[in-house]
Amino acid sequence: MNTASQSPLMLITGGSRGVGAATARLAAARGYDVAISFVSNESAARAVVADVESVGRRALAVRADNADPQQVAQLFAAIDREFGRIDVLVNNAAMLARQSRLEDLEFERMQRIFAVNAIGPMLCAQQAAKRMSFRHNGRGGSVINLSSASARLGSPNEYVDYAASKGAVETFTTGFAKEVAREGIRVNCIRPGHIYTEMHASGGEPGRVDRVKESIPMGRGGQPEEVAQAILWLASAEASFITGTFLDVTGGK
Repeated sequence: MNTASQSPLMLITGGSRGVGAATARLAAARGYDVAISFVSNESAARAVVADVESVGRRALAVRADNADPQQVAQLFAAIDREFGRIDVLVNNAAMLARQSRLEDLEFERMQRIFAVNAIGPMLCAQQAAKRMSFRHNGRGGSVINLSSASARLGSPNEYVDYAASKGAVETFTTGFAKEVAREGIRVNCIRPGHIYTEMHASGGEPGRVDRVKESIPMGRGGQPEEVAQAILWLASAEASFITGTFLDVTGGK
């Protein structure tokens, strides 16, 4: 184990694009070393690593499927070897499938969405807790889960399975925060609203944010960097008395 690294280490799952990539870049600018996981887009992951290293921070990209406990364990083992510490876990990895009504959803799709979006963050948090918790001789840390405004709104006619998986993330946030509150770990959750990322293409509508932006009180969609700012704040000492909390980054919707 490399104990030479004195900079705090932030792990961002699904860090190769969108909110995850924006968070990685901002974290590096704020003095963090950064590890990211990715599933398929290695070139995008390498580009994020290069950006982190360009500001003088250390970076690591690991291919790991959030839904596979063995791959999650290997991800954390790689961080142990490379950095010897983890201070912040950002549970950002998630997937979306094509817009559909409930009665047309396939069982395999429901299973996969819950495996990635709901069970995956729990698997990562398990590994993080074993390293961060005072019970395990850790130095404490912060876990930030990414939910979605859809957990409140339900995403009817589009993706109720995705919305339901994010609802599970929110309940998990509440329970886990209380479980580890006296062990030096803060657990919080961010609900992004309509953000300009590539994820909407997975739902079959790349221009979705522009379609719905008039329904947003601020009249526009959000940028990934605006979500990243909220994540970095919750991770920071400025949020030292905040745990089990939900922060909406939605433009008022």
